[in-house]
Amino acid sequence: MISLDPFFTPFDCKSLHLANRFVMAPMSRYFAPGGILSQESADYYRRRIEGGVAAVITEGVSVDRPGAVAADTVPSFYGEEGLAAFASATADIHRAGGAMIPQLWHVGGCEDFNFPDSPHPPLESPSGLVGPDIPGGRVMTSTDIDEVIASFARGAVEAQLMGCDAVELHGAHGYLFDQFFWTATNKRDDRYGGDDIAQRGRFAADCVAAVRAAVGPDFTIIFRISQWKTYQYDAKIANNPAELERWVAPLSEAGVDIFHCSERRFWESAFPEEDDRNLAGWTKHITAKPTITVGSVGLDRDLMEDFVAGESVPTLKSMDELVRRFERGDFDLVAVGRALLADPNWLQKVRAGAVDQLLPYSKACMETLY
Repeated sequence: MISLDPFFTPFDCKSLHLANRFVMAPMSRYFAPGGILSQESADYYRRRIEGGVAAVITEGVSVDRPGAVAADTVPSFYGEEGLAAFASATADIHRAGGAMIPQLWHVGGCEDFNFPDSPHPPLESPSGLVGPDIPGGRVMTSTDIDEVIASFARGAVEAQLMGCDAVELHGAHGYLFDQFFWTATNKRDDRYGGDDIAQRGRFAADCVAAVRAAVGPDFTIIFRISQWKTYQYDAKIANNPAELERWVAPLSEAGVDIFHCSERRFWESAFPEEDDRNLAGWTKHITAKPTITVGSVGLDRDLMEDFVAGESVPTLKSMDELVRRFERGDFDLVAVGRALLADPNWLQKVRAGAVDQLLPYSKACMETLY
């Protein structure tokens, strides 16, 4: 394996200052009884910083909108008790030398497939759909849209006030923002719908603009996007670079500082007919904004295979490709998910070349806060 030294350089973007280029990817954990982040969860986050990554992007956390999430063990990023728990976790991460980035989440019309029987308020979505002819959530009114936008702005302000280093808006994987992006789930005939992705992206752009107005010019806003959806893994928002530009350019103009580009395998081309750049590479090329790449870093299988059975074996075979793409300028940061969930010291071991000490990932890892 070639040297990973290129990743061990500082990164700065407005309020976000990182010692290296590795961050913990957001992964839902469901260890927040009553919606309150536990000390065990805070310790789990802190251990990843102590293991070497520069920042934690938290699991998706609920904004203060009824029905924003569909499970009562998802952390709430509002209310006195919920915010106090995150403020304490943020202080712990800062003392350990890392950065804290809460990921604000609204699931739209998606029931939680991990906890389908969890009680929750009624869900909402752009057109009452969560996939092709798959019903989910009541159709949002213009008032609903305005109120959801306001809830994201309030959450971002709370993150800024408690000293978080940035905020991420979860716009991927078929949840609320993505339900507006996707033609299969957005059938609206108002300003938030239409045949063009630039029209369907207005809700997200309006939300980003509201967040930017609320936090000011110097607080870092990250926006997560993906092509694949929870209900359809081969779905595409953008079929070519021109469509990608019409998707991400308005978000960039509205105030996004960094795009977090979620893919199942980071080494796969977003548009094979063009070249080998992945979604992060193309998004950076189009917007000239920093990007985060993610997708099976350090493991031999992708996420969907792990949902079924077996183990993902740690491997460093793809790290040469990660370095090649980084040095080419395709992305600025690397998010590591399952490999880091299984092993808080993954980065230290990888840098040392201690492959034999790396721990495998399996579904069982989701049952504990190791």
